Amino acid sequence: MAGSPTARRRRLSIELKKLREKSALTCAQVGEALDWSGSKVNRMETGSGRVQPSDIDALCRFYDTSDELREFLKSLARQAKVRGWWQVHGAGVPEWFNIYIGLEQDASTFRQYQCEVVPGLMQTEVYASELHKAGAHMSAQDIAKAVRVRMERQAMLRQAEAPDAWFIVNEGALRRVIGDRALMREQLERVLELAELPTVTLQVLPFNSGTCPTTGSFTMLGFPAPEDPDIVYRDGITDAVYLEGEHHVREYMRAFDGLRAAALSPQRSALLIETILKDYT
Repeated sequence: MAGSPTARRRRLSIELKKLREKSALTCAQVGEALDWSGSKVNRMETGSGRVQPSDIDALCRFYDTSDELREFLKSLARQAKVRGWWQVHGAGVPEWFNIYIGLEQDASTFRQYQCEVVPGLMQTEVYASELHKAGAHMSAQDIAKAVRVRMERQAMLRQAEAPDAWFIVNEGALRRVIGDRALMREQLERVLELAELPTVTLQVLPFNSGTCPTTGSFTMLGFPAPEDPDIVYRDGITDAVYLEGEHHVREYMRAFDGLRAAALSPQRSALLIETILKDYT
């Protein structure tokens, strides 16, 4: 079973949708049979609403599932209510990003392309703080909370069962000066340090890479359980987009493969970063 509340809620919604589709009924038909609204059934299947164990009981009896499956789903519903460690920081982490962090915590593979800034999982505390100050209007307290969460998220790269993480970073993101020269020197040294971790691969997309897939920054998360499909994540200033369909995942993987082919090898990428680093020494 996946570990974070977000992952449990996602697994629960997937299983509930599978049960309804197996019964060949619509959300409206299930809702009518249980004296619920069709929108309630839909919310349960999309993970956009809280699901009570009593609701799971009613659905499983209606679908005539096994006792084992009913207890498993009820357990998922109970555990999905638990708050993740990152949610204690309140306004420092917007709700739409809470969802992403919960999924990130359970990912077994991590693929990210960053075209504007250093990847969040590789940022130093000072670099991350400068970015938040220049971004959305936040109080100093909320900025401190947001930065703290970002630093705590980075632990996933060093844990015993770290995900297979592959970063592709545009050269411009490494050359763009955030803060001052000392800050950038520390930041580039951090990137080189993390790139040496056994589960991390880093490639730089150089300025002279030629024609590449046209796309903004994006992240792809893969999960260990076959029942949990891969997901594509893209964020903005006030919201985020989560794409799960097979078509979306396939096209973004194709774009990532194109970027990977155009980028420098990990060894040459490290050499380029060391060259850039000399400008700050």
